[in-house]
Amino acid sequence: MPTLRIATYNIHKGVQGLGPLQRLEIHNLRHAIAQLQADVVCLQEVRAYHHRLARRFGAHWPHEPQAQVLAPPGFVAVYQTNARTRHGEHGNALLSRFEVLARAHRDVSDHPLEQRGLLHVTLAVPRAAGRVGRLHVIVVHLGLIHASRARQVLALQRYMAEAVPHDEPLVVAGDFNDWGERLHADLAAVGLQTLRSPSVPTFPARLPLLALDRIYVRGLTLRSLATPRGRGWWRLSDHLPLVGEVTWG
Repeated sequence: MPTLRIATYNIHKGVQGLGPLQRLEIHNLRHAIAQLQADVVCLQEVRAYHHRLARRFGAHWPHEPQAQVLAPPGFVAVYQTNARTRHGEHGNALLSRFEVLARAHRDVSDHPLEQRGLLHVTLAVPRAAGRVGRLHVIVVHLGLIHASRARQVLALQRYMAEAVPHDEPLVVAGDFNDWGERLHADLAAVGLQTLRSPSVPTFPARLPLLALDRIYVRGLTLRSLATPRGRGWWRLSDHLPLVGEVTWG
């Protein structure tokens, strides 16, 4: 069966550093994402616009939304705002080598200080013998408090029951903020599995200690999980990307 490469990456809104030391990394991220050679890329903390930073970086700030800038040639970009702030907004995105059949969004905000959402994209993915199958991908970015994350997983479970047929393969990927690894059992209860041993730390990017970024599958087999090799990734975001290889069945 064909192997799919699925990546998830929190890009920290394409900007690193604080105050006068801020640097724009969105253009470097575009090249880095292409190097992942993934078929599907799930992104968190992506911006469509930010007025203050656009003035700060001037001509270097991209004219297009970040999801469009980051999409490799031939990829489709799907974006959905989760949070609106004084100067802009940010949300989740999906970049796909495959045709997009449908898209949906579910607000799973748990309290006013953290605006969170699920981005659900249905793809037409080639399978063996020239067949094409439907693949559901849900991009998540869960809250900073465990109680919020637990309630957001319940919202994810309800959404899956409503919107994802149980006999169609599903990937749920993103920044789970689950540094205590306390959500596995709740996700397993609805058939979502991942590789737990060894866990793959992705945060902080300079010296990864915590496995915050995860890829779960249902109706697929997750063969491997890894972060990219090579220096320089820590400069692009506070997270490292996580890449998984999956096969059908």
